[in-house]
Amino acid sequence: MSKAVVLDSKFEKSGEIDLPDSFSEIHSHNLYLYVKSYQAALRANTAVTKTRSEVSGGGKKPFAQKGGGRARAGSTRSPIWVGGGVAHGPKNNRNYFQKVNKKQKKLALNFALNEKAEAGKLLIVDNISIESGKTKDAAAYVKSLNVRDVLLVKELVDEKSFFAFRNIGNAYLIEANELNGYTAVAFDTVVIEKSVLETLIKEG
Repeated sequence: MSKAVVLDSKFEKSGEIDLPDSFSEIHSHNLYLYVKSYQAALRANTAVTKTRSEVSGGGKKPFAQKGGGRARAGSTRSPIWVGGGVAHGPKNNRNYFQKVNKKQKKLALNFALNEKAEAGKLLIVDNISIESGKTKDAAAYVKSLNVRDVLLVKELVDEKSFFAFRNIGNAYLIEANELNGYTAVAFDTVVIEKSVLETLIKEG
């Protein structure tokens, strides 16, 4: 059974919360498929080239078929000519969407949280809040955790906390409904409010 570490207000270990046994029974392939789908959805799909039929010009045969001592050519828009079309180039009409159903999305998240817990990198706090709204206070908060980078999961993000954390490179603050398998594994450590974890365990 995996255990999430509970931290007190001084960021010292004050207890543990057991994750359900079902979390450890999930196959890793669920997370793989979700991350693959998530990254595919991020693709801009803007790269596009023109074929020889789409570039302008090239209507006239550039030189006679025979007698010049050169290889025959029918158009200056051929892919082998400078300024010609591109053979087998990228097109922006490709659909990269990969379907992942709700159940598999949930399994991916639960597996990711279980992996973090087993590594001792799933930390639970009562509340994530920077009342001053100052970046220096948020930076001190992250420094106190003594981690490489951290995903902070808050039930509802307030404006002051959002502004405090937004310019910190190794910390990312999100609301509970934004948490998924990809965001959970993208960071070294996950710090999550106790109420959010309890809801996830109840739904899990």
